[in-house]
Amino acid sequence: MKELPTVLHLVDDTTAGGVMRVLDFLRSDPEMAKTATHEVKFVKRGSLSWPVGAADVVVSHLTVSWSALPSLMTLRMRFARVPLIHVEHSYTEGFVAHNVTHKRRFIRLLKTAYELFDRVVSVSKGQADWMIASRLIRGEKLSTIQSCVDLDAFRSLPASTNQARVFGAIGRLDGQKGFDTLIKAFRQCADPDIALHIIGEGAEEVALRSLAGDDPRIVFRGFYEDATAALESIDVVVMPSRWEAYGLVAIETLASGRRLLCSNIDGLRDHEQRGAVLFDGKNASILRELITHEARCGRIDAPNWSKQKTLQLESRFREAWHHMLREVDVQSR
Repeated sequence: MKELPTVLHLVDDTTAGGVMRVLDFLRSDPEMAKTATHEVKFVKRGSLSWPVGAADVVVSHLTVSWSALPSLMTLRMRFARVPLIHVEHSYTEGFVAHNVTHKRRFIRLLKTAYELFDRVVSVSKGQADWMIASRLIRGEKLSTIQSCVDLDAFRSLPASTNQARVFGAIGRLDGQKGFDTLIKAFRQCADPDIALHIIGEGAEEVALRSLAGDDPRIVFRGFYEDATAALESIDVVVMPSRWEAYGLVAIETLASGRRLLCSNIDGLRDHEQRGAVLFDGKNASILRELITHEARCGRIDAPNWSKQKTLQLESRFREAWHHMLREVDVQSR
């Protein structure tokens, strides 16, 4: 019996979040285990020392930077005869717009780094469009695999059939997520019977609490280990992110049968086809009007519609990984 290929995933940040949850799904999913053995190994950021051992494919989930470039070159030499794949979890058009001063220099960095890999994976169609438009990589070297986790627990949640009363924001309390814009917009809403639940923790908590002021409708609920528990009491999830490669919260929200409002940026655009409502995340006035409209008119008349739209996400994720691994294996031979 032929032994299954070993796929070694390298990660330099094990902070609880989307990347680690996707890796946990890759590693533990029984269907994925039928075609390959997925192993995850933590490596120190910028390290020039790489794992010694057998691997049929190596997948980088590492952070690309000028300081890390020598270590990526060393990685390429260490696995010179092994297909090398990079999954880009971080960089998007929105990220560059908000964080990069010297844009041409940054684009040159990404082009140089991506050339070291046999294949680069974008985690959303929105991110892939930006990569192609910016000429970061040749189309034949780019695969798009929308991130995914096991959504069964979210589908099992009773769908919210209430009028929109409780709005929720879920994620790190960080400038990326745009919760400051959401709080400003929400405070401008006159309806006294709606609430905003902020779920998460992070460096911006003090500043966000200050923005919320004494508005009793805004509640900080802290971090939830169980993401399904965070969604149970929420009718509408709002994602006003300034940049977002994909957004697992979006597919979890839709799988649970809740309404989703999200910024019209990067990978969040991918979710429109499954029922998300897109808005200009930079504009607090537009968001205020949208929240007011949802509170007045928004009902989930067909709560199972968005659930149905997510039914194929796990299988598509598996198939995309299987297809890409077969392709790189054939090319390496």
